[in-house]
Amino acid sequence: MSDVQLPLGGASFDGLVKIEELAGQGMITLRGDLTDKSIVKAVKDVFGVTLPGVRQTALDGANGALWMSPDEALLLCPYADAQAMADALTDKLSSAHALVVNVSDARAVFQLKGSMLREMIAKLAPVDMAPDAFTPGMVRRTRMAQVAAAFWMDDATTARIVCFRSVAGYMFGILSTSADEASAVNHFTR
Repeated sequence: MSDVQLPLGGASFDGLVKIEELAGQGMITLRGDLTDKSIVKAVKDVFGVTLPGVRQTALDGANGALWMSPDEALLLCPYADAQAMADALTDKLSSAHALVVNVSDARAVFQLKGSMLREMIAKLAPVDMAPDAFTPGMVRRTRMAQVAAAFWMDDATTARIVCFRSVAGYMFGILSTSADEASAVNHFTR
């Protein structure tokens, strides 16, 4: 597999939170009946995780699964392994009604780190970011300003955002504006 070419060349910004464009995230879209036992078993066999429930994540080291809709999951793995894992999953699902697509090169991923990430995300997405309403282990597929995105929290001060590669520059711009020190509204406790 060729080297990863980041849309923004590894852009970063440090303000209310630290924003970094991440390299090398393998991402596979799985479409099908996520309750089908053959699909659940195939994901467990290939990725080592159980498909999560509604608006949940199942993360185990470099591999994981994110609930995207009743018939869609986004599977995470190391970038270098993405095509092989997509092929292995396709083989295991040969008799199931399912679609498996390696979308690694069609997406951009940003990591946010800092205690103000809830406030920052709340300015951009119509999601209740209160600590008791959105917790690590949850995922939201939504809009951030004018673009489609998904985000989840790895822990209380770390979140990841996925968007289409074609809007990576716009996403980085709105994230940076939202994280600018001058834009703090101090709604959530630091």
